Amino acid sequence: MSGFINMRQNKFVLFFTLILLSSTACITASASTLSLTAQNMQKGIVLYNQLKIDAAIQQLTTEAENGDVDAQYYLAEAIRKKNRYMAPEAQHWYETAAEQNNIYAMIQLGRFKNEFCQNIGNCPPSKKTQSEWLIKAKELIQSKVVTGDPESLYLMYEITLDREWLEKSANAGFPLAQYWMAVSERQGEGFFFIPGKRDESIKKWLLRSSEGGYPKAMMDYLEILHVEGDTASIRHWLELAVDTGYQAAVSSYGAYISHTPDKLDYPLDLVKGYALFSLLKDLDGGGGIKRFVEKKSDSIAEKMTPEQIEQSKIVAQEWQATHPPLSFFPDKLSN
Repeated sequence: MSGFINMRQNKFVLFFTLILLSSTACITASASTLSLTAQNMQKGIVLYNQLKIDAAIQQLTTEAENGDVDAQYYLAEAIRKKNRYMAPEAQHWYETAAEQNNIYAMIQLGRFKNEFCQNIGNCPPSKKTQSEWLIKAKELIQSKVVTGDPESLYLMYEITLDREWLEKSANAGFPLAQYWMAVSERQGEGFFFIPGKRDESIKKWLLRSSEGGYPKAMMDYLEILHVEGDTASIRHWLELAVDTGYQAAVSSYGAYISHTPDKLDYPLDLVKGYALFSLLKDLDGGGGIKRFVEKKSDSIAEKMTPEQIEQSKIVAQEWQATHPPLSFFPDKLSN
């Protein structure tokens, strides 16, 4: 159990590792469906997925007050992350969503104590204890767990931290569970008696998660393909990841097509490469990538004529109109 908890604590480390190595709807959908879902997503959730927390809180507040349960959950997440503890406002919106049977809100209420308010002695009254919220969550998903619903199996893992539920969800086809199976095995979980079987299993889970449309898995899968020297497959999965709006994929693709650096033998396309990095600038430093984006943009601009730079503005507008919003794809159940 301690090893698996460590895996969960390392989610954000893995996230930023992906950014360095490759220099947030229904997860079970295909990549194309993921793109469509992202395009139809509420504005507040889009801002949250771009790590624009202050702007997200403002927009999500409006949506939450209008009764949108998803907005209520994400507003609670945003407030908690901004304050770095379970602020009373976060607790209010978690409970508001949980009272409308939002399982994710129940799980977060079951995990996080309001230690700050406890220290100063002004905690708002809780509608249930932490254990009561988790019991309620288990009760609500039990019927779906019995039928083998992939997401419900994954939520049972999040409630219990029992790796058996994660494996059941992965085998049932839930891409997020498949991704975390790969991560757990990479960190030493599971038993493999034959040399090489662990690597084979990691590759299998990343491929299955990628086929389910999860972009972080695609980017991890690229590392395996790179070792194998499979350039054609690297380009295939990179482009699918780009189509989800995942910022790490977009930045990698923009760099490769502008030959900064030239690693995948793409035809030189300075205009499109510069356009993509101009869109990444809109993230405004979310996730700590501002300096990287500005440096890449400057490197590409040095090779371009003023006419090409003007043309890139048109390409950027066309890209925005035909692709989902850029996203860091933060975990819905984040720490």
